[in-house]
Amino acid sequence: MDKISLKGVIDLHVHSHPDIRERAYTDFQLMEAGRRVGARAIVIKTHHGTTMDRAYLVNEYNKKVYGDNNFQMFGGITLNAAVGGFNVVAVETALKLGAKIVWMPTTYAENHLKAYGKIGGIKCIDKNKRVLPEVEEIIKLIIKYDAILGTGHISPEEIFILVKRAKEMGLNKIVITHPEFWVVGMSHEDQIKIVKEYDVYLERCYAQPMGGGVYKSNLEDNYEVIKKVGCNNIIVDTDGGQVENPNWEIAFEEYMQYLYDRGISKEELEIMTIKNAAKLLGIE
Repeated sequence: MDKISLKGVIDLHVHSHPDIRERAYTDFQLMEAGRRVGARAIVIKTHHGTTMDRAYLVNEYNKKVYGDNNFQMFGGITLNAAVGGFNVVAVETALKLGAKIVWMPTTYAENHLKAYGKIGGIKCIDKNKRVLPEVEEIIKLIIKYDAILGTGHISPEEIFILVKRAKEMGLNKIVITHPEFWVVGMSHEDQIKIVKEYDVYLERCYAQPMGGGVYKSNLEDNYEVIKKVGCNNIIVDTDGGQVENPNWEIAFEEYMQYLYDRGISKEELEIMTIKNAAKLLGIE
């Protein structure tokens, strides 16, 4: 089999320093890795606030050191406790500053805390299973600024209700955040159903944390879902940056090579690693 290339790839989900937990790369080291392999873009993510401001600084440094080039970093905002949860003002501020993705709660989601045997956290829906008014205001802002909604670590039930309402409101840029993650726990059947009914993107990531610093490879499961769903609604991301996993570019290459070696064509890989993400980011 041929060796695949990372030229032009886009990853919508990578963690880097500064962060509360240890990460393999700083923002600047991640940029250097992206440039080294010829990537087009990386979206840096944190569970604890915003990253579009960090991405801006890295891009300015990139231009100053290397001149005009094709690599770009982007950022977003994650609606955990650090920003006050469903904080409409924080979301609009982030979007005005260039945030490309608004992630629903992750580590502060009620579903996430419950999975780890804790109480508390927040949900996107009320007791009547309706999307909260403040979440609807956030959806309006995502539409206004042509950004992306990421579903975070909320439950499958919440995901379906949120996606249905977001689509009714006119939002088309929706990514189901690593539905294979055991905390999210979305079945293959539900992943197929949500794609069929709402034409959303499934973000299928390289590996997932099982607790205690142990990570489980998602590659086999990713391949199975890609074969069931098709490449047009899949985003191949790493959710990389952990010191326990291979460095970002190694993980991405291993992921792509795994799929290619099992019969996924280079054209299909291009759709899942470049075209779908470029369309969402508006950098086609």
